[in-house]
Amino acid sequence: RDARSPSPSAPQSSSAAPRPPAAAPSAPSPPHEDHRALPRPPKTHDPIVYGKAAAAALWSYDTRAYSQRALLSALRGWMTGAKKYVDTASVAKLVPSPVLWKQMAANGQRAKGVVNEGHFPDSFTRALQDDPGAITQTYLYAVTVSGKQSIAWKGSPAGGAESRVTTLAVQCRPSSPCTLAGVLPAVAP
Repeated sequence: RDARSPSPSAPQSSSAAPRPPAAAPSAPSPPHEDHRALPRPPKTHDPIVYGKAAAAALWSYDTRAYSQRALLSALRGWMTGAKKYVDTASVAKLVPSPVLWKQMAANGQRAKGVVNEGHFPDSFTRALQDDPGAITQTYLYAVTVSGKQSIAWKGSPAGGAESRVTTLAVQCRPSSPCTLAGVLPAVAP
């Protein structure tokens, strides 16, 4: 009779053991999240170095190693704490939605971002030359990064690749390492 009634001590039943793996694909996170695979921001005072690392992080993901929520959380760790300048929505919209992530995870999809080049856009450089002191108000730098995103999935380990270009707002205060303020809506050459 005890076996018929639901009980929190159900692990004794051998028929209950296979159920968690069957439910794993619909779970919001992989069975064994590898948080070491999540992107970590570099400690640098160079906005171009930081911008390049941030772009690579934004172009990279691994649905086999961690959840969409874990990636969003890791990317928030790259962001500035200056509420006046931070645009977390611009970063979040680059991460696949939970529904799409779940579909991608079913196929073991992953992507790796490789950066070719990073620079200050011409318009930013001209504005800085026109008013060199203006940067000391916000310490926000525009950084344009170009590179490639390689995508692979189950059954296609070679996958494919696409060129990527983005302009980021990077905050680098003299007293602390750089942080990401957001992703600009348009690429600044």
